[in-house]
Amino acid sequence: MNILIISGHPNLAQSVANQAILNRLAEGLPNAEIRRLDTLYSENAIDVASEQQALLNADVIVWQFPFYWYSLPALLKKYLDDVFLHGFAHGSTAKLGGKKLLLSFTTGAPEQAYIADAMGNIDDLLLPLKSTAKLCNLEWLPSVYTHGISYIARTDQNALDAQRSQAEQHAERVIAQLQALEK
Repeated sequence: MNILIISGHPNLAQSVANQAILNRLAEGLPNAEIRRLDTLYSENAIDVASEQQALLNADVIVWQFPFYWYSLPALLKKYLDDVFLHGFAHGSTAKLGGKKLLLSFTTGAPEQAYIADAMGNIDDLLLPLKSTAKLCNLEWLPSVYTHGISYIARTDQNALDAQRSQAEQHAERVIAQLQALEK
């Protein structure tokens, strides 16, 4: 099974959790291809042909990102806009049908913020992305997410260790879900 992980964090160098998640995914899924959009496209000029080829080679696509303003970070949204074109990702000549899509993300707000009486639950907020997957004939897999991951001062070692631990647990859930697909 070919796994493609698209990291949509706009600046992984400043991230504790998303960086730790990707590092653990790289260790646990050594054959997966990980594309760090912030490193590949620091000028935001996405190589569409290269990204489309990576998608064509994949059986499972993982979007790893921090949940920004109830959606994708701008870099990952630009990737989606530029790469998931009509005729490639959807339409009568679409090429992504049958592949699986897994969203793996962190939220800055705690879990209590994502209840129906507050900002809306996660499932409601993911509907546009689920609709995108359906349009592209991608099989939507249950998302893996961790709440309460936000900026931590680099001087607070206890908080950094706790966040890294949460991130590694998150990555383990992603790995387990992907390994279960192979059975």
